[in-house]
Amino acid sequence: MTNAAPAETGRRREGSRLLLVALLALCYAVAALGALATGDAGETYEALDRPAWAPPGWLFGPVWTVLYGTIAVAAWLVIRKPHGPTRNAMVWWSVQLLLNLAWSPVFFAAGEYGLAFLDICLLLVALAVTIALFARHRRAAALLLVPYALWVTFAAALNLGIWLANT
Repeated sequence: MTNAAPAETGRRREGSRLLLVALLALCYAVAALGALATGDAGETYEALDRPAWAPPGWLFGPVWTVLYGTIAVAAWLVIRKPHGPTRNAMVWWSVQLLLNLAWSPVFFAAGEYGLAFLDICLLLVALAVTIALFARHRRAAALLLVPYALWVTFAAALNLGIWLANT
């Protein structure tokens, strides 16, 4: 009987680790799908008329690698120790992830900079709602999404600048 509690705790930890791995896999799958759908994004980006403050193309990969990890960890924090039902928060998390996925092919593969700007604006709205809902569960989860929100805000401004310069 005394072994039941440690065994149960071990199963919970294992389940929690598997959940984290699954969320990381999902987020990095979104990144990979976005990359596959863009063709040669680096070449396209370099060929565009960009604002003077546009970052070099090599910077996007490392930044997004870190951000996708934080997106996954934020969701994991909410799911593993929720303070009430998480369905609404996770629906909004999923919506922002889908809008994130949609942006790259719209911008790079289709060259639809205006439509990509609409997508990224909707992404910012979905992300703001996600942050607010995550804050109700775990403040740390909401804070993990702040760098992502700041980067997406910067990316939206860059998208708008590119759209205006290339139409």
